[in-house]
Order: sequence, then C-alpha cells, then structure tokens
Amino acid sequence: NSNEYQAVFLTNGQAYFGKVKSINPNYVKLTNIYYLQAQQSATAAQPASSSQSTQLSLVKLGGEIHGPEDQMYIARPQVLFWENLKNNSKVVQFILKNQGK
Repeated sequence: NSNEYQAVFLTNGQAYFGKVKSINPNYVKLTNIYYLQAQQSATAAQPASSSQSTQLSLVKLGGEIHGPEDQMYIARPQVLFWENLKNNSKVVQFILKNQGK
C-alpha cells in the first residue's frame, strides 16, 4: 500500500522504515527513509561492562557524511520481508511529527 509506511527487514539484520514506491524482480525502491540507531551508555558509578544500556533512536536518512538522497534501491535477495505499519505505531507517529518540523 503506497499510502502507508512500511518496515523493510534485510538479511543483515538492518531494518528501514519508509514508503515502498516500486517493486520489481531485482529491487525494492524505498523513500522517506528512517532507520534505528543504537547508542550504548554507561552509568558513572559502575564499570561500563556491567551497566551499559542501549538507547534506540530513529534517524532520518540523509544526514550521513556521504550525503545520500532520500531514496534507496534494495536488492531483492537482501529483503527478508516487509510489512505495512499502522498509522498509530510509534515509528509512524515519530515520522509524521518529524515531517511537521
């Protein structure tokens, strides 16, 4: 459904969120792309190895040092599956809020 956002899960464990715009036997085209980025933090009172917590944040594609455009062509063999996201999902709500900025 091109009116909804999708989650696209890849064979390397990465997931991208956006809108699937076209699908053919070779590629899936994704636009308006976001991805999860993990950041580990440690509390100062305990050693890092025992008290690390992982914070996940949703990042808009395009701010990276190589300056990619907001579209991605993913080779079909790298795609495990994709699914439509509900409009009330936390990911979609974040994307809609971010677009309003």
